[in-house]
Amino acid sequence: MDRNTIIGLLVIFGILIGYSLWISPSQEELQRQQQIRDSLERVAQEKKAQQQEAQQQKEQKQPEGTPQDTYSQEQDTEKPASQRDLKSELGSFAEVATGENKHYTIENELIKLQISSQGGRPSRVRLKKYQTYDSLPVVLFTEDASNFGFTFFAEKRPINTKDLYFTPEWKTPRYDGMKNMTIQGNEEIQFAMRLYPARRKGSRIDKDHYIEYLYTLKGDSYMVDFDIKFVGMDEYISRTASYIDLDWNADLRRQDKELGRNIGTGSSIYYKYHNGDVDNLSERNDEDEEEIKTRLKWVAFKQRFFSTVLMADEAFANASLRVETKGQKEGEEKPYKHYLKTMTTQMSLPYSSSESVEYPLQFYFGPNKFNLLKEHNQELTELIPLGWGILNWINRFVVIPVFNYLESFNLNYGIIILILTILLKIVLFPIAYKTYKSQAKMRVLKPEIDEISKKYPNKEDAMKKQQATMNLYKKAGVNPAAGCVPMLLQLPILIAMFRFFPASIELRQQSFLWATDLSSYDSIVSLPFSIPFYGDHVSLFTLLMTISTVLYTRINNQMMGSSQQQMPGMKAMIYIMPVMLLVFLNNYASALSYYYLLANLITFGQMFLIKRNIDEDKIHKQLAMNKKKPAKKSKWQQRMEAMAKEKQKQQKRKR
Repeated sequence: MDRNTIIGLLVIFGILIGYSLWISPSQEELQRQQQIRDSLERVAQEKKAQQQEAQQQKEQKQPEGTPQDTYSQEQDTEKPASQRDLKSELGSFAEVATGENKHYTIENELIKLQISSQGGRPSRVRLKKYQTYDSLPVVLFTEDASNFGFTFFAEKRPINTKDLYFTPEWKTPRYDGMKNMTIQGNEEIQFAMRLYPARRKGSRIDKDHYIEYLYTLKGDSYMVDFDIKFVGMDEYISRTASYIDLDWNADLRRQDKELGRNIGTGSSIYYKYHNGDVDNLSERNDEDEEEIKTRLKWVAFKQRFFSTVLMADEAFANASLRVETKGQKEGEEKPYKHYLKTMTTQMSLPYSSSESVEYPLQFYFGPNKFNLLKEHNQELTELIPLGWGILNWINRFVVIPVFNYLESFNLNYGIIILILTILLKIVLFPIAYKTYKSQAKMRVLKPEIDEISKKYPNKEDAMKKQQATMNLYKKAGVNPAAGCVPMLLQLPILIAMFRFFPASIELRQQSFLWATDLSSYDSIVSLPFSIPFYGDHVSLFTLLMTISTVLYTRINNQMMGSSQQQMPGMKAMIYIMPVMLLVFLNNYASALSYYYLLANLITFGQMFLIKRNIDEDKIHKQLAMNKKKPAKKSKWQQRMEAMAKEKQKQQKRKR
């Protein structure tokens, strides 16, 4: 790692820091945004209060015997006290508040979806082709750690469907009465759960009025069509209701060895604005929440490699989103072993009082695999953190297509990474050649630069020294920044790889050499203690990568000569950075350290190959000829010389 490399890194880091500071809102903007949120919240509260008041006034004016009447006192006295309490609390839905929770499953080659009669909801989802890091089935969520239901007002009572008992309806005749239904290939199955209220006279189930969840599953698909129908429910749901709320929450289960130092990194709620961009809550904070006042196309409970996405055919009107890490609050127990974070959402769907209201939705239960998500054309690929700007383009249009092509040959993924690295190095070879040639020119000029340093040893002659050095470069036709620019061009690819490998599900649980999982860290030694920032294990790929980086730095410095004498602080810096990488990458994906190791080894080969084909004597002769030619000064150089002369005059006046 030479001076130009360090300068390139510092420039990139400076740009990133400057950009983050530039886009961060000022204190005044934060206050203004908070005022807007407070105003919106007050308006929403006032609107809700007005709707409730209008609802109460309207229902109080209705004569007895209308559909909005509650159960009569005479009917209540005929029931047990507990049943009367349910009728008082739930009205027409009291009859479906008790029952036996039965489970039904629909499955294809990829997923097994369990549906519970209590709530009629998806209660357990298993991805059949994947296992957890400890060889258990990949289950996205379970019944006891999730909820799903609608909240609305009926007969002056708040009703939530998650605790009510639904009745199964077999839409595909050949599965009639079956609890376990399996399809494959091009087959399709439709299965529904219906929630029936009770008629007000006689407490008889009203089968002409119901809420239906219709599940449609096709073979070889992670997508489940989820159509919600409100049939004849205008007789029960308040006629003043303009929205109904969908409450959905789940505890995400831990599926993989986590990277970095925070369990749950990479897990959060993602959401897409209707006709807008994809955004997300914080993946690193223990808690985060957001009130979305505009329409959303989809909301996702996202993990590092798997996601559960709920998509609307139209849009959700608004949403309240919250994510928190289990066991992180004061006084709580340590984080659950098999759980990551708790996801909580409340989304509103527009409702109009009519005989039939339908909401076409879709569930995606599956892996965060780029080509698979891309098929659904909903910007679901944003669930994969491929980086922003040019980094995203490099991964999306270069790395992933090449990686997928190599994958089609059924090679070991370690070999695929090797071939990918070689191909990238071949593409970058002209840049590497130009960098090395620039370094060779600088080495040839080094004796003359040393002579200039001896001629102007004093600090007050620094401007003269700089001016003489620039004149030498100009006469010889050498650009000192020529070695820095190629390095800057290579950095986006290096950083793109940093985003690609940890996010690639293709590498999940794929072994190579001593690494059992290329998507996670490799460990050859488990330490009996934990070193701050480093961890409690030793990653061999990271260790070898660090050693190769130090060797490359040393060899490159020897080839450059004693250039560090010009920049004394740089010598320590270039050796500190590999050590920082050792600490930082010890807990990262072993595929990333393996790639950087291969890149260093191939660079060694390129260096010696280029060195054998570059004749420094020939370069020296060419530079000597260049110095004999009259050099035309650029306007920038003329300004620099004018500034130097002016500064020298000022120094003479002070003397």
